[in-house]
Amino acid sequence: MPFPKIAIIGAGPVGTTLARLLHLQCPSAEVTIFEGDASPDYRSQGGTLDLHTATGLAALKEAGLWGEFMRHARYDGEFLLMTDRALRPFYRVDPSPPGQEKKKGGHLGGQRPEIDRSALRRMLVESLPGGMVRWGHRLGEVRPGGEPREHELVFTVATTDGKTTTTTASGFDLIVGADGAWSKIRSVLTPVKPKFSGVSNQSFDIPDAERTAPSVYRAVNRGSIFSHADGVKTNLQQMGDGSIKVAVNFRTDDESWFRDGDSGDEDPDAWDLERAKAAMLARLRGEDGWHPIIREAITLCRGRTVPSSLYMLPVGFSHAHRAGLTLVGDAAHLMTPFAGEGVNVGMEDARALARAVVRAGEDLGGLDREVARFEGDMYGRCERFAALTESMLRGFFFTEGCPWSVWPTIAAAQARFHAPWFLGPVVGWLTWGYLTVQRLVFG
Repeated sequence: MPFPKIAIIGAGPVGTTLARLLHLQCPSAEVTIFEGDASPDYRSQGGTLDLHTATGLAALKEAGLWGEFMRHARYDGEFLLMTDRALRPFYRVDPSPPGQEKKKGGHLGGQRPEIDRSALRRMLVESLPGGMVRWGHRLGEVRPGGEPREHELVFTVATTDGKTTTTTASGFDLIVGADGAWSKIRSVLTPVKPKFSGVSNQSFDIPDAERTAPSVYRAVNRGSIFSHADGVKTNLQQMGDGSIKVAVNFRTDDESWFRDGDSGDEDPDAWDLERAKAAMLARLRGEDGWHPIIREAITLCRGRTVPSSLYMLPVGFSHAHRAGLTLVGDAAHLMTPFAGEGVNVGMEDARALARAVVRAGEDLGGLDREVARFEGDMYGRCERFAALTESMLRGFFFTEGCPWSVWPTIAAAQARFHAPWFLGPVVGWLTWGYLTVQRLVFG
């Protein structure tokens, strides 16, 4: 009889990484992923991800997918320019040699090659045995039981005639919530819900940017440009298909700004390309010092636009252990994207949980103990990343005079984070002092 029997809710990068590792390392396990999307390409997977040496890249190596990853990885995408609104740079990173870890790039903590979210998901899904992912199974309810195998999952499933039906699944030794920000599994474990970060986002695309937006394409240099001002940040990011992802992040008190205040329905203006472009250009006025390249990038966007608000779990969040249920990824430690750590921390969760399952062997009591130990370690590890992310959110969006007023503090926080623990305070202080003096002397 297969043991353990594991259900993973969500076929994102974290859930599929966990399934791949269990398939390789625990062949006695019976693993099923339940995913609400009808197929891997059912909807847009968003932009691009930078995977980090010690977490995301390490997980792919352990999953035996390094060669496949190198087919999709963009090491030239490591290029990063952080600027003010006038494109005056305060931080620059140049690409590192592909796959050569000993020749680290300019990023603290090692290499950070880019990969499109869609390519990463496809690569992970295709590495799994056929039938392991049950597409079109949207989790609607969790009915907790007294014992792990008594927890029941209730799914809504689309039928071929366009209707929906309800189905249930139970009998699992472990149910893993890899179901993202609004995790149904988390709602069984804790009443804590994500809170609005105070920042929202409008995203666009420039298709075939080398041809349609050559000036923007040259400026982005196949990497990314992040430009900052008080309460606003713009992102220009090269994608693997030749497009450039354009996003405007802005501070707001209204988390539902893209919905009608009375009905709660979607505001069509926020989803209309030309109206959304006009609204964002009004935030980034040339007379306020926004560089023409940034404004041109928005003007040249085509296709669809997507408005959203950004949410986060409190720094230090954790939940009481409950046998048969656990969380990984955004379900466990939802963060804003401003430190670039979310998916990397989640893929490290997958590595750690797979090892816990392997250590447990074929003992149900041992599995419960190992999962409880995993949760304690995970939340201790993730608190550092969440605190760093929140410090960058507060610095870049809620500090007057950004970026110049806040960059020494943010750079010092990054330096402390990546330095050995016994050097962290000294490295942070020296970084802050150097950048502060540099700014005062050279302007």
